[in-house]
Amino acid sequence: MYRKTQEKRTEIADLGEFGLIKHLSKYVEINNESTLKGIGDDAAVIKSDEREMLISTDLLIEGVHFDLSYTPLKHLGYKAVVVNVSDIAAMNGVAEQITVCVAISNRFSLQALEELYEGINMACKKYKVDFVGGDTSTSTSGLFLSLTVIGRAKNEDITYRSAANEDDLIFVSGNLGAAYMGLLLLEREKKVYEADPSMQPDLEGNDYILERMLKPEARTDIISLLKSKGVKPSAMIDISDGLASELLHICHDSEVGCAIYTEKIPIDPATVIMAETFKMDPLIAALSGGEDYELLFTIKQIDFEKIKNLSEISPIGHITHKNGGCNLISSGGTSIPITAQGWDAFLNK
Repeated sequence: MYRKTQEKRTEIADLGEFGLIKHLSKYVEINNESTLKGIGDDAAVIKSDEREMLISTDLLIEGVHFDLSYTPLKHLGYKAVVVNVSDIAAMNGVAEQITVCVAISNRFSLQALEELYEGINMACKKYKVDFVGGDTSTSTSGLFLSLTVIGRAKNEDITYRSAANEDDLIFVSGNLGAAYMGLLLLEREKKVYEADPSMQPDLEGNDYILERMLKPEARTDIISLLKSKGVKPSAMIDISDGLASELLHICHDSEVGCAIYTEKIPIDPATVIMAETFKMDPLIAALSGGEDYELLFTIKQIDFEKIKNLSEISPIGHITHKNGGCNLISSGGTSIPITAQGWDAFLNK
């Protein structure tokens, strides 16, 4: 009598978030001509009459994506909207509507929920997004948020991750690494408080990095700025999981390589100071920290003259042939392969 061989169990953590998405996507079929882009970018693209519809969804779970011991509910509501608006901006579109689903345990009062929704409404007002619906439910453990954002863009304006070309220039908006340093500071002070509740958090003088973590902004201004200069990025993504991870997404989807330069990566002085406190190279925060919600994009070389004097964006490298790989070039000229060590929901617990 033969015993059936038991299939080996595969742990989700072995795949990671993006490996899991790629694996599950193998079973997805597109059945409608109206679906122009499905899984695999910052938003799905659905065919519409005048402007295509862009749709993106995010799930935020207490204890995984946020810690309420140092995250005010108003800030959480605001940030939840921002991260979704950022996805639409990364497609070179404009967010117009949003739905919010919330599951709460009985430890939350009506006043707490009102504070959360106050933050949601503040962000909707700032980004001119209509809050059009959602759902509420009870939870047996903690707070869960699921937001779906709907945006619009003309078909010819939509920017995907998969259209970067060899010799394109690589740009980022703003500066990188600040949100991660804000997170490290908050986590440090939380541990101090847990060890001795009489101790007050030492957060003075760190407003910038704390705001970057707790109340980021979507760079919709960059989308408007580029359009005003007549520049359409060839590829684009928002930086939620760290520069290295997002850059590898663009290179993988576009089937290209890249070279970026350490001295070109913009890092705020406040980030450098806090990194020194933690005895960390600030470059690590910029490459792998995540939650900056800046935009990473590529442009054709002929467009460089149009935007070279803009202080809001920085050139950090260029796209190369696929065979060259993805590399970080040090100030001394040493080439180091870029690896993705950014935030992963299944690995960062």
